[in-house]
Order: sequence, then C-alpha cells, then structure tokens
Amino acid sequence: MTSPDIKAFVIDKLEGMKANHIESLDVSKLTSITDTMIIASGTSTRHVKSIANYLVEEAKAAGMSVLGVEGQDGSEWVLVDMTDVIVHVMLPQSREFYQLEKLWDAKLVNQAHEN
Repeated sequence: MTSPDIKAFVIDKLEGMKANHIESLDVSKLTSITDTMIIASGTSTRHVKSIANYLVEEAKAAGMSVLGVEGQDGSEWVLVDMTDVIVHVMLPQSREFYQLEKLWDAKLVNQAHEN
C-alpha cells in the first residue's frame, strides 16, 4: 500500500471510532522516519485506547505493517507506528499541552526560510 492509501485507511478507521479533530500532516520533507503524521483526539483514556487498539487490529487484518504501539498504559497519548504513517491518538488536554500541529508547522516554516 502507498502512503496515501494508508492515510485514507487510517482516517476511515479513526472516523469509524468517532475520533475527534482528525488532522493529517505531511512531514515527508522534514523527517525520514515517516511521510505522514495523523493526530486525533479521544474523549477519555478508554476511548483513546479503544481507537488505537481498533486501528491496530484493522491494520493487521488488512495485512498492513504495524511497527509498534506506545503509550497504552496511561492512554492519554497512544502512538501507532505504521511506517509511512504515524498516528497520535490523544486526550484533548494532552494534545493542547504538546501542540504537535504547531510544532511540526513551525518546522515547516523554519525549513521554508532556510531554503
């Protein structure tokens, strides 16, 4: 599967689990570890964990590679590494605190100024 296919698959699964505020960031020009980061919010730690578990189960059932899952213990922020796509499922307060969208947006702006 290509990165756009994986991205579409992930977004479909997140929407199916009622994840909130799904945002996709193209980071292919910023890092070699992944092409896309997808950030979504869950309503509770149970919801965050359920979203991540469902995504992993569905990806594996579809024959996709899941390199790792981090953060399931506390479930305030669960990261699912699918190689070309990294998914962050977070509680709203964790998402607000870490502001990943702004962090990566700032990197894009800085890179544009360097070129």
